[in-house]
Amino acid sequence: MIKYTKLFITFLFAVIAFSAVAQTTANTSSPYSQYGLGNLTPMILPQNMAMGGISTATNSINRYMSINPQNPASYGAIGFTTIDVGFLDNSNSLSQAGQSSQKNTNFSISHITFAIPVTTTSALSFGLLPYSQVGYNYTKKQTGYGTGSPIDTNAVNYVYNGEGGLSKAYIGYGFTIARNLLLGFNVSYIFGNIKHTQDVEMPSYFGTLNTNVERSNAVGGLSYDFGAQYIIDLSATRHIVFGYSGSASSQINSKSSYIISQYTYDGNGARNVDLDSVINQQNTSGKIRLPSINHFGISYQRDLKFLIGADYSMGNWSNLTIDGVNQGMANSKTFNIGGQYTPNINALHNYLATLDYRLGFIADQTYYNVPNANGGITNIKSKSVTLGLGLPLRGGQTSFYKVNFAAEIGQRGTLANGLVKENFVNFRLGFTLNDRWFQRYKFD
Repeated sequence: MIKYTKLFITFLFAVIAFSAVAQTTANTSSPYSQYGLGNLTPMILPQNMAMGGISTATNSINRYMSINPQNPASYGAIGFTTIDVGFLDNSNSLSQAGQSSQKNTNFSISHITFAIPVTTTSALSFGLLPYSQVGYNYTKKQTGYGTGSPIDTNAVNYVYNGEGGLSKAYIGYGFTIARNLLLGFNVSYIFGNIKHTQDVEMPSYFGTLNTNVERSNAVGGLSYDFGAQYIIDLSATRHIVFGYSGSASSQINSKSSYIISQYTYDGNGARNVDLDSVINQQNTSGKIRLPSINHFGISYQRDLKFLIGADYSMGNWSNLTIDGVNQGMANSKTFNIGGQYTPNINALHNYLATLDYRLGFIADQTYYNVPNANGGITNIKSKSVTLGLGLPLRGGQTSFYKVNFAAEIGQRGTLANGLVKENFVNFRLGFTLNDRWFQRYKFD
């Protein structure tokens, strides 16, 4: 057991070091991430994502302690020191009518989380998770520049690029009241950098001044989450859990920069050094107003055998403002349903019977309101199927290890009205350690 623990901790510190380096890289490839704060990432670990992302009414699953930052009330059910580290591999294919498809793959750390029991009915949790991700690069070409004639071969290229994202470092506390009621809260620090650039280039005109517009935000500020779970015991092994969690509306600080510069290309097509900036506004103080978000959930569990549940979430993203400007986003709505089944957790000679088999479904009305080719606005929707496994590893008398694998296969967007459809596959891998630390033992 000690050997496994030391290896896990060594691996964990390597992950943290890598995370610090990878923090500023783009971990998504989606043109939709240019809107709002980018692709939002829920605070859901692989074991929950494999069950369709249900998390509002789940806490410990079977005999394993599971960290569930989405609802901090769940910390009250954690009885072991728990460490959970995970990774995400995102692959997508972007399609647009009349255009060839584009395939992308991105790999990133998905979470680093810890939980430590404070009393027999309460625990402290802290960790680092992604909050949003920005990553896109595409070009729109306008022909007939200058004369407007269809046979005019002159063109203007509009090149759009974005990168960065926000992370969420949290610390939370959950506790049990009167045995069946769990309450909890998180205090989080949201931070990171987001940069958007747009280039206007005229490649047919040698020596022409091209224009680069760069907008960036350095973000940092506090947000607050809270939650509750109520457990109804139908018998000693069967339970129904009702859950609620929410994020309060909050303001976080922003330092924005807005730079317009000009440049040319040389005779070999290489970009020359930028000329003096036309506009150079840096470190302008502002605020980002985050909206309130509400999650409701229910689950039914038979201990050591199965769990099923459903969640419904609403985000008031139409209230999102950046530096006082409303971003025109939509209120999001998400429905999650899923569960897991374990044939025989105590099987001694049939390892496959001890695995957790997980399945789920997600329907998401995202916060993206996107201009379409007809001059209107289209709300982008997403749907996906999830599946996964929980693989127990050999532990000690008071230690438990599990590898959690989750796959999400889905589609976002549409080909209608000149928009982009994304077909995606997300693979998540998590490593969970449960152990009794800080406990004294008596020897005869």
